[in-house]
Amino acid sequence: MLALAGCTNSGASASGGKGGRGRGASGDVPVTVAKATQKNVPVEIQVIGNVEAYNTISVKAQVTGQLTQVHFKEGDYVKKGDLLFNIDPRPLQAALDQAKANLARDKATLGQSDANLARDEAQARYAQAQSTRYTQLFQNGIISKDQSEQLRANAEATAQAVAADRATIDSTKAAIESSQAAVENAVVQLSYCEIFSPIDGRTGNLTVKQGNVVSANTVELMTINQIEPIYVTFSVPESQLPAIKRYMALGTLPVRARPQDDDTGPEENGGLTFIDNSVDVTTGTIKLKGTFPNTSHKLWPGQFVRVTLRLTTEQNAIVVPNEAVQTGQNGSFIYVVKQDRTVESRPVTTGARVDQDMVVEAGLEPGETVVTEGQLRLAPGSRVVVRDGRGGGGRSGKKGGGGEGAGKQGQAQPKS
Repeated sequence: MLALAGCTNSGASASGGKGGRGRGASGDVPVTVAKATQKNVPVEIQVIGNVEAYNTISVKAQVTGQLTQVHFKEGDYVKKGDLLFNIDPRPLQAALDQAKANLARDKATLGQSDANLARDEAQARYAQAQSTRYTQLFQNGIISKDQSEQLRANAEATAQAVAADRATIDSTKAAIESSQAAVENAVVQLSYCEIFSPIDGRTGNLTVKQGNVVSANTVELMTINQIEPIYVTFSVPESQLPAIKRYMALGTLPVRARPQDDDTGPEENGGLTFIDNSVDVTTGTIKLKGTFPNTSHKLWPGQFVRVTLRLTTEQNAIVVPNEAVQTGQNGSFIYVVKQDRTVESRPVTTGARVDQDMVVEAGLEPGETVVTEGQLRLAPGSRVVVRDGRGGGGRSGKKGGGGEGAGKQGQAQPKS
């Protein structure tokens, strides 16, 4: 019995040791896995853009004079039609009064010319009648020829005076039109003494202070930027242009923008409204513009922002974590875990990147298990064990634990 117990102890110990060494050197590679899922994926382009004012107005004086009043503070929001500046109107008011006086003088001259014309027309009619009578008397031999010719010459002179009066009237009418134009011009010049805002917007730095003399069309008084709505300008690679044009033909493409220093606040939403008419040959990009309501004034002219242009939404796309996609000599591939816990190297065609996921356009089916960490130790046909205990790896870990427990029981039998 003692000999039999010794043989049993030796066999059990050998068996337990062999079992422990066999599981320790099984070659299972610990990996992290994930399931290929199917969901709707937005197809987007993300770039850096620049905010541009919807409209920029440079305010200048159109007449020369002293800047007497400024009706706003630098940086104020103004509405279209708000009074901004006053320029001394007295010189221009005097010019307007003079133009009005000249117009009144020309109208009086026209009345005088009309009266002269009426007088000369009456005299011309009398002289013509008298000339006709004296011509008949001359033919009857009652008066001399000299008297008849004298009266005929007088009638012709009176007719020429009538023609001169009519020319004077035409000249006076032209002078009246010129004076009327001078009055209108003086009124316009006088209106330039008040400068109104042509748009809704925010005022900038005031370059000329109240009390200074400004010259016409030389000095910029300040600028007004319209920020409701506002533009966001950005550039995309020219390779994206066909897709943008194709999807833009179906409707307005949505654009989102967020300041670079704001990672938590909501994005501003707008729409793509402009595609440049040429590609920049130096950079290979094309300029686009999105229009945003900007009612919250979150976007500011000159600011750099992160821009997201959504082209479309891909329905029921297959996605996997970015880490699952590897790059080899023949392109992209993924390690797929099969039912027997071996891996297969599967070539795939990848699509857009969405946050931490990658769209797989071909080579993978929904629900398949892919390796996300540990690919460096894998080769086609390698057996794997899942690190977090899920799936086949978890079951393999439990079996390994059973083997170690059996070995310990074999060593404990002699003591029992």
